[in-house]
Amino acid sequence: MMSGRVASCWILVAMVVVLSTAPAGGDTAEKGVTYDGRSLIIDGQRKLLFSGSIHYPRSTPEMWPSLIKKTKEGGIDVIQTYVFWNLHEPKLGQYDFSGRNDLVKFIKEIRSQGLYVCLRIGPFVEAEWNYGGLPFWLRDVPGMVYRTDNEPFKFHMQRFTSKIVNLMKSEGLYASQGGPIILSQIENEYGNVEAAFHEKGASYVKWAAQMAVGLQTGVPWIMCKQPDAPDPVINTCNGMRCGETFPGPNSPNKPKMWTEDWTSFYQFYGGTPYIRSAEDIAFHAALFIAKNGSYINYYMYHGGTNFGRTSSSYFITGYYDQAPLDEYGLLRQPKYGHLKELHAAIKSSANPLLQGKQTILSLGPMQQAYVFEDENSGCVAFLVNNDARKAIQIQFRNNAYSLLPKSIGILQNCKNLIYETAKVNVAKNMRVTTPVQVFNVPDKWEVFRESIPTFSDTPLKTKALLEHTNLTKDKSDYLWYTLRFESSSPCANPSLYIESLGHVVHVFVNHALAGSGHGSRNITVVKLQVPVSLINGQNNISILSGMVGLPDSGAYMERKSYGLTKAQISCGGTNAIDLSGSQWGYLVGLVGDKVKLHQWANLKSVKRSTNDAGLIKNCPLAWYKTMFDEPNGDGPVGLNMGSMGKGEVWVNGESIGRYWVSFLTPAGHPSQSIYHIPRAFLKPSGNLLVVFEEEGGDPLGISLNTISVIGSNKAQSQLS
Repeated sequence: MMSGRVASCWILVAMVVVLSTAPAGGDTAEKGVTYDGRSLIIDGQRKLLFSGSIHYPRSTPEMWPSLIKKTKEGGIDVIQTYVFWNLHEPKLGQYDFSGRNDLVKFIKEIRSQGLYVCLRIGPFVEAEWNYGGLPFWLRDVPGMVYRTDNEPFKFHMQRFTSKIVNLMKSEGLYASQGGPIILSQIENEYGNVEAAFHEKGASYVKWAAQMAVGLQTGVPWIMCKQPDAPDPVINTCNGMRCGETFPGPNSPNKPKMWTEDWTSFYQFYGGTPYIRSAEDIAFHAALFIAKNGSYINYYMYHGGTNFGRTSSSYFITGYYDQAPLDEYGLLRQPKYGHLKELHAAIKSSANPLLQGKQTILSLGPMQQAYVFEDENSGCVAFLVNNDARKAIQIQFRNNAYSLLPKSIGILQNCKNLIYETAKVNVAKNMRVTTPVQVFNVPDKWEVFRESIPTFSDTPLKTKALLEHTNLTKDKSDYLWYTLRFESSSPCANPSLYIESLGHVVHVFVNHALAGSGHGSRNITVVKLQVPVSLINGQNNISILSGMVGLPDSGAYMERKSYGLTKAQISCGGTNAIDLSGSQWGYLVGLVGDKVKLHQWANLKSVKRSTNDAGLIKNCPLAWYKTMFDEPNGDGPVGLNMGSMGKGEVWVNGESIGRYWVSFLTPAGHPSQSIYHIPRAFLKPSGNLLVVFEEEGGDPLGISLNTISVIGSNKAQSQLS
């Protein structure tokens, strides 16, 4: 999914629509999955399907059964997930399908609970995921241009797509084999960038479709936000209002499908959560069904956690926390319950919806009825009030119905009002964070401070400012830029000015921190001018460049550059001395990274010291270590990092993600303070907590918390 989507409006050109009944999709067998102009056809039966996105690496295998169970209980039929190429092939030809990456185990768990799967192979996925799921080593392939009619990219894309398809086939997981996978997706929202590649964009779309269909999965392929998806690939809609914006499939023989109905929206550091109401989601889902839609996927149904360094540029660690199942897997009411009731209401009239003839009636200037009727399967009507300001009384078939503003009423048998989208009958719940331990004893902490490298410490030296990721290869967020500056004459009020295309910079002069700066989702160039203290003779300038994830979208991603682009010193406003062409030294990563300080086995090899409270506070580039016991119970656990600045956290060697509580919203609050620790990461006692703090904070304010929700009657705690 991505921002900046634009969709054309759908103008009704007919009042009566006659449904196509001829199967399509290249397979006419009764068993397996085909489709016609009305819906997917599974084992010879038309299906009206509700789907929910859950991404397997954003939770743990221990969480999967509970998440899938709650999803099914919410009236969901299909679980939709991306496949994350850079997780599964971090190095060319070296694959990882273990732990959170165990895609087969995830799909088999879905199958065991009786649900279907939509497998979005991509293998570009976007998803607010680091580099859109592309492995960084692709950039070093000679002649590489991503996502276009480029032979190196097509070779590796086909190779990985085939790897996944063959893995699914070997496990018997496609519906054509009796498995749960009923759909596969190739590419992802390519329509947003296709024009940038001109004629090579169109030829790439045709190639991708032909390549995917040629893999013979026995189930249909889809392309989302791809109006020119070649037959037999189905083009689908992404957005919040596809009932209003989607012009429909590009062939009358393809069903109308919504692959991303955004239940909330992503959140980045410095931003606030997007709250989408249960009523709004229900209205637009019902409208899509009323307008002949037959497949709706909620993106996300459970967002989960961006563990480690998996989030894209500036995105917070929690993902789609406002989904029906929150980051921890707890029910978010009334969203979960209101949609559950919607699904039940629509499914109760699935037969007339899928078999009946649709008629559209005008009931007022902003009111319509969508009626599906068949003499054998019955009748269902959707009464729509588009007026967002006032309730309305509607007359339909000699009966009066009252509808709230901006609401849709569903009439079972075209008579009984069984559901109204704006009327919520489910009580709201509230999430509660309960501190169980505060790490406020100085003697319990140990600290290791990063050394500040100088020019002589660096293995690579050159007379140029080099691009950040060309050196780090995305193995670390950090790159040191160092140089020697000779000050031979008095300099009044010296200052250092730098520009960087990275996300964060910290400037050290003669080992002392001189200043820091950072960009944002909207500020791509960091400009920083800081006063510096120079000594006569040689001065050591060390600049730490940091990234907070790579981009997840856009054309020509392989061309994007990061890191320092300009550096100069000025004295009291006089002409600046340009340092950009000076001799620079480079060092990738941090000492703590290289010795894997977050792992238990490596702690003894690093000299650490116990500190009193005054010494361990406000230390930039510091690693902190302490121990703790697992909280009682089996509910979710979170770490409150509100007293810290920016960095990363590990529990028993597992990274729970980056934190950045010092990056405040316009209202002056952190975008995220609580960071999820899955129970699967914990032992009953002796758990190792390691924190890398980049800016300087107070570890004595960190607290361990249990997470629960309080409903109208009692608090409930659910498995994580």
